[in-house]
Amino acid sequence: MLLIFMLLMLMWILLILIILGIPIINLHKSHDREKLSPFECGFDPFSKSRISFSIHFFVISLMFLIFDIEITLIFPLPLIFMYTNVMSWTLISALLIMVLSWGLFIEWKEGSMNWK
Repeated sequence: MLLIFMLLMLMWILLILIILGIPIINLHKSHDREKLSPFECGFDPFSKSRISFSIHFFVISLMFLIFDIEITLIFPLPLIFMYTNVMSWTLISALLIMVLSWGLFIEWKEGSMNWK
């Protein structure tokens, strides 16, 4: 069993090294202007390809991801209640809700949630 596990691990490591090594082997780089320009159905680009955006959108999306992950951790709490005692369930749920509230408080205090 251990031998099979070690062989599988060796195969995965070799596969990862091969995948990471392919770009190193293919060192032919073309710095042609046409290949580096954005593609717009054969026409010349109408605007810049790099459009600046507000960093506030990025912060909002990160907050959404963080709080969304925390919400997915809250959903199984009723199921955990059936398999643990009341004290540990209360401790786990209180700790999880405190972390969620603490993150929300910090984001609110920093003003990240204010849309300007």
